[in-house]
Amino acid sequence: MKRVFLLLLFAIALVGGAVAESGDDAAGLIVYKHPLCFCCKKWMAHLKEKDFTATSVFKVNMQEVKRKWGIPRGMEGCHTAVWRDQYVFEGHVPAMYIQNFLASPPEGSVGLIVSGMPVGSPGMENGEKFEPYNIYLLLQNGDYRLYARIEKPEKA
Repeated sequence: MKRVFLLLLFAIALVGGAVAESGDDAAGLIVYKHPLCFCCKKWMAHLKEKDFTATSVFKVNMQEVKRKWGIPRGMEGCHTAVWRDQYVFEGHVPAMYIQNFLASPPEGSVGLIVSGMPVGSPGMENGEKFEPYNIYLLLQNGDYRLYARIEKPEKA
């Protein structure tokens, strides 16, 4: 049964390129993710706990989305979330930092990035394991700078 489900997801992704999963994009985030990635769902559950609404869209070619939003090569995360076609949140950015950013976006910025898949970040929880990670501010010119350093899981 699991194999049939995975094959169906893969077929949908190949045929359609993008398939919406659920939610209302007008009020929240559109999360672009690969159909075979499951940590994205855990990250979206984290967002929901913090009162965000998120819709997931399956994309096989995630690089297309990342290039559109100017995510620098080497800074990519697992998924790309877009808020009202205005701001981008790349990877496992904690909801608290998204809320802070949206409340007062720094001048010249387009979003936040958590590159890679740091253990212990939202959606990447693994018991007591945790690796410190950085959140970067993505600027309109394609540059980025440090926004926050997460040293402990409770800071996220």
